Amino acid sequence: MRFDDTPLKPPVWSSWYLTMPKLAVGLLVALLIALLWLLQDNEKEEQRATLIADVLWLEQSIRFHLDSNREQLQQLALDLAVSGEADKLFETRARHLMRTNPELAHVAWLERNGVTRHALPGPISPRQGATPAREREEDHFDLARKLGKPVFSRVFPAQRESFFELYVPVYSGNELVGMLVATHSLGGLIGHLVPWWFTEKYQLQVVDDEGAVLASKSKLEADSTSLSHQVVLDPPGYGLALRAVANRVATSTVRNLIITLIIFLAGAVFWSLWVMRGLMRHRLTAEQALRTEHAFRKAMEDSLTVGMRARDRSGRITYVNPAFCEMTGFAANELIGALPPYPYWNPEDLERTQELHDKVLDGLAPREGFELRFRRRNGECFEALVYEAPLIDADGHHTGWMGSVLDITERKRAEELSRQQEEKLQATSRLVTMGELASTLAHELNQPLAAISSYNTGCLNKLSSGNYTVEELRGALEKLGIQAQRAGKIIRRVHDFVRKSEPKLAECDLAEVIDDAIGFIEHFAQKRQVHIERELPGWRYPLQADSVMVEQVLLNLMRNSIEAMGEAPPDRRRLAVRARQLDGEIEVRVIDNGTGIAEAVKERLFTPFFSTKPDGMGMGLNICRSIIEFHKGRLWIEDNPEGGTIFAFTLPLGSP
Repeated sequence: MRFDDTPLKPPVWSSWYLTMPKLAVGLLVALLIALLWLLQDNEKEEQRATLIADVLWLEQSIRFHLDSNREQLQQLALDLAVSGEADKLFETRARHLMRTNPELAHVAWLERNGVTRHALPGPISPRQGATPAREREEDHFDLARKLGKPVFSRVFPAQRESFFELYVPVYSGNELVGMLVATHSLGGLIGHLVPWWFTEKYQLQVVDDEGAVLASKSKLEADSTSLSHQVVLDPPGYGLALRAVANRVATSTVRNLIITLIIFLAGAVFWSLWVMRGLMRHRLTAEQALRTEHAFRKAMEDSLTVGMRARDRSGRITYVNPAFCEMTGFAANELIGALPPYPYWNPEDLERTQELHDKVLDGLAPREGFELRFRRRNGECFEALVYEAPLIDADGHHTGWMGSVLDITERKRAEELSRQQEEKLQATSRLVTMGELASTLAHELNQPLAAISSYNTGCLNKLSSGNYTVEELRGALEKLGIQAQRAGKIIRRVHDFVRKSEPKLAECDLAEVIDDAIGFIEHFAQKRQVHIERELPGWRYPLQADSVMVEQVLLNLMRNSIEAMGEAPPDRRRLAVRARQLDGEIEVRVIDNGTGIAEAVKERLFTPFFSTKPDGMGMGLNICRSIIEFHKGRLWIEDNPEGGTIFAFTLPLGSP
């Protein structure tokens, strides 16, 4: 494969060929947006002007109609004052008014004291039950009498509608003899006077001075883009307003024609771009091939700290970067073209290396990578982590495999050193634990040593007195030997716990491990008035574990629990150690009744160097988790429902 180090730059003329059409299309789109905006704005203004004219026309029609009603009622009032058959005249003219004006819900003739003399269609008006009669007389009745001319009332709700009244005084000479009251339905007025074409275009509403809708008529639903106009409705006045809301109308024919022409122009521009694409196709194809080759070279050369190796589908090496050559010690010309076994393969791992090589060629390489031991040219071996990925060319064809090789020798050494340091830290932790439990060990050793001294003194006294038997001496010496074995067992147990040794998994009895841990910690618990409860099942399943490490975990957890109950009342200081068998594992729980652990502390509890104790190192729980994870188990913390904390861990049965 040939590579050219010269960077590729597109010619200036080809850039102009691509830039100018893009600029033209951009200007075309901008022009289209500007035209659409201008057309929409112009159409909006036209619609607003039409809306205002229609609303003003409707307001004038309503005003003229109400003025006509007022004039007819005034004429009726004049005729009633001089007519000899006033009641008959009122009924005839009132019926005619209600028949020709559907918005009139009630017409009444009141005496000068406000008592109804005659009313159509019945004696009960919509006002009754809505507002007290006295308020009506004091407000509008008295106002019409004082002014001596017709007066409109405020709108009032009744029968789920809105009504207003027209008060027309009836005078005989200069004396008030009665009052004509015409009750208008606001909804009926809108329904009667608003033509059908108005409701096709607008949503009409009558609102009060607070904006509440009192009546409406429309066949449209208003939306967020609606236009509206509002005028004062006087008469009847009192803050009433007529509001009309219009939806946006559909686009006009001229606008559609302009849009069609612009789209046609845009299509012509794009067609010219398509023609230009054919002229540049051969050049772009060549540039694409060159860019692919250059990108491949650049990607390989930029990975200087990672060894890169390319192979074709038959396993032949087609490329290596300088980092890979430096890693293996072989030159590029020694590796390119080579077939397995490669020169850097380790002869001792040849079979396994060949097996992984065949898996890679078959497309079965592990996605997480795999580790191999390679050999440098000078014979030195190193650990390598290899990632393989398909090598795809510019046409999308699978041509081989690209491998990334990392030298992880130093990382392996660091991991081993970390493991050794952790073992040392565990041993140190055990020594610290024994130091903290020194008083416990002294107390436990004091008992067998005191017994040995007592038995020895007794034997010497018997020998000095000469009054003894062989059986008496034999019994005392046997008891002395038992106490000596007890003391030796304690010392041997301490020695086994604190000595530095490699982790060793062997069959052990969990009950014995728990008993030994309780024996270590029991005097420490007694000094702090903590009662230890041991709850173990009767089975003795074999457990593959390092008994010393498990005992270290138990000691650490029990000591933390005892210290956590320092502020609890003495009768609540109970430490429980429970074990139970689950599916294929054993669960051990250390339960205390202490103050518990806050949620914020739980998240960092197992973090190295984090401690809640003023003099703590913050490594105890971290070491415990490492030990349990070494045994393929889990360590976690829970809240005790009775108050306190539960530390729990699991250990698998059999071999971990």
